[in-house]
Amino acid sequence: MTSRTSLSGLRRVCTAALMSFSLVMVAGCSGGGTQPSGSPPSESQTPAASSPSAAPTPSASYKPADATGKAQNVPIPVLPEAAKAETKEGAIAFAKHWYTLLNYAYQTGEFRLMDEVTDSSCRLCAKVRPGIVEWNSEGRWIAGGLVQAKGAYTNFVKTTEGSYQVTTQLEQSAGTLYRADSSVEKSVPASQVLADIMILRFSDGRWTAMDIDRIGA
Repeated sequence: MTSRTSLSGLRRVCTAALMSFSLVMVAGCSGGGTQPSGSPPSESQTPAASSPSAAPTPSASYKPADATGKAQNVPIPVLPEAAKAETKEGAIAFAKHWYTLLNYAYQTGEFRLMDEVTDSSCRLCAKVRPGIVEWNSEGRWIAGGLVQAKGAYTNFVKTTEGSYQVTTQLEQSAGTLYRADSSVEKSVPASQVLADIMILRFSDGRWTAMDIDRIGA
């Protein structure tokens, strides 16, 4: 049986991995067990209320998460037209769009949109997922911690495997994990020096993120 001390330590590791995006390579963030790499969470793990099928009406106002509660009426990210073409501009537009889907998951706990454009073999995606799911369940929520793609570059050379690489410069805002009773589990300062390499593939008329790696991690 896992000791109370071990579970407490695991939660601390998970929290650091979730809120400091440079540490998301830490596995096993869910106190209730590790999700198999690349596999989506079960329906019981994902809050039903945050499903895109229950999207807000156009007149509903977006309210970011804060100390009083989780985000409300989170806008569903829309794929830019530029990101629909197998071009250099398309690859960059898609890479930036992917991080808007990650932010949507941070605020809602819903991964369906990101899963639709992400291969199940994406290692970083699988390792950050359990913490996001955990902190969007049982009354908990995440405030801040959102990632902004400040710039992206690709030489747009297709590899022998048929993929491309896009390097993305990122900034992550300060973030806080709140327990269901509104107390703070952890706060993390903003980070302005982050960079990822995303492996992309264009097939059947659309881009897919195959893998993401942190530069300097």
